[in-house]
Amino acid sequence: MSNPGKSLTVTTRWWWIRHAPVREDNGCIYGQKDLGCDTTDRVVFEAVGKILPRNAIWYASNLKRTHQTANAIWAAGFPKPSDMPHVNAFAEQHLGQWQGMNRAAFLASRPIGSSHWFAAIDELPPGGESFMDLYSRTCGAIERINAEQAGRDVIVVAHGGTIRAAVGLALGGQPEKGLAFDIDNCSVTRLDHLSSANHTGWRLPMVNQQPWIADASHNAMHQPAGPEVEPPSTKLG
Repeated sequence: MSNPGKSLTVTTRWWWIRHAPVREDNGCIYGQKDLGCDTTDRVVFEAVGKILPRNAIWYASNLKRTHQTANAIWAAGFPKPSDMPHVNAFAEQHLGQWQGMNRAAFLASRPIGSSHWFAAIDELPPGGESFMDLYSRTCGAIERINAEQAGRDVIVVAHGGTIRAAVGLALGGQPEKGLAFDIDNCSVTRLDHLSSANHTGWRLPMVNQQPWIADASHNAMHQPAGPEVEPPSTKLG
């Protein structure tokens, strides 16, 4: 029996995929430079496709490495969607004059901080934008899509900085906290937006999941916990 006094919660599930590795950067910072990526490892893209929902709405940034990554997932057997809008707001941080500099040498020259990024969230690279600029535009696009696609599965192929910004939003609007997370190439991050008449918020089911490193010996780790579950014979201890 339904409870008319109970508020309906609408869950919009975001599946963020970081693009495949860039090999043509020559060890340099690329930011918003429109470089291609390496999509030759079909096993990786098959594994990513197996954990993604069907009938989802797809988006990508305007940079071609995200389009190439999406195409590799579809080529590995995932049903190709009818459309995948390119959203400029989901592009990587524009790192201005730092783009093209040797990455290792640049990072070695920077102060040691608590985050794993090129600079503090409010530092403006010469000719570029700060991480807070990236965060603000990413959040604006997320809010728009949450309204347009409420209750749907949303898949976005994007970038390490963009996904960290989304994680920071899900952590209660704390962009600096998002920078503490590793976001590996081709990894999947799931963030659920919850909305009701009285509340909006987020939960983080998984961050930086890399499904291609799993194998059958780890199946028990993905089963629900509880007394109704038969302990697998392979369980240790």
